[in-house]
Amino acid sequence: MPAGAGPLTGPVYDLGVDIGGTKVALRAEDRHRRVHESAFRWVPGHDAGRDLALLAERVAEVGLPLRAAGVALPATVDAAGRVSAWPSRPSWIGLPAGEVFGALFGPVPVAWADDGDLGALAEARAAGVTDLLYLGVGTGVGGGFVFGGELCPGPGRGSFEIGHIAVGAGEGCRCGRGGCLQAVASGPAILDRAARARGLPVTYEELCRAAATAPWAITALGAAYRALATAIVSVAELLHPRLVVVGGGFLAGVPGAIPALNGHVAGLIRPGQEPLPVRAAALGGLSSLAGAVELARTL
Repeated sequence: MPAGAGPLTGPVYDLGVDIGGTKVALRAEDRHRRVHESAFRWVPGHDAGRDLALLAERVAEVGLPLRAAGVALPATVDAAGRVSAWPSRPSWIGLPAGEVFGALFGPVPVAWADDGDLGALAEARAAGVTDLLYLGVGTGVGGGFVFGGELCPGPGRGSFEIGHIAVGAGEGCRCGRGGCLQAVASGPAILDRAARARGLPVTYEELCRAAATAPWAITALGAAYRALATAIVSVAELLHPRLVVVGGGFLAGVPGAIPALNGHVAGLIRPGQEPLPVRAAALGGLSSLAGAVELARTL
């Protein structure tokens, strides 16, 4: 029975939807944690109407009775609930997020939140800590901060945009500013830098195979690690997380990424400061998706 098709008399599911830069992932769980998962390519450049039609089609294909839905969204949303910035999907700017997702899911209750915030909540729960910094490295760089068990800065006050921390003068970011963490440490930025150093195009698989041996790969990844470490230590000086976790679909597959990042972080810690542990995200590249499911469960 599809979402909203009738009374929910049998097993029902909470659906999480993680909208990424190039992929959308869906995960439905019932109260026994039985899972249905799917994903599809999410190519930038289409208008919002076409995007929403594709989303509606894929949600319908889940084919399960839904109790509630949660959506992880990478766009910037203003205090009025309208999309105010989304570099890869400018046709969404001005759309009211609540109304858009309400129409998508019909009678099924739905909530949405920043993808980095939801990833942070899911990772904090998995780690059993109340103060945690999360970074997700994929098509962009997102993240979230859980402080005292609650999201920082908190509902209605914007999202934790660590990808737009300025880490120095450098390459232009899609947001229109130069020097953002995302412009240095995102997956596309790393691959572009690797291609320039190599003199040839570089695939993700080639980068992973060469991560520890080829000078062009070491150079490309090293710049990302330094930028990520700078952002991590800068946040830690202000908010003092007990744990830092790094995930996202891109960095999770790079061999040696977490040990290398720990080394850069250790080199930036001031004398007298406690070590700051950096771990791989317990949920890998699925942190935001897991957070979206948890958001649905709150409805």
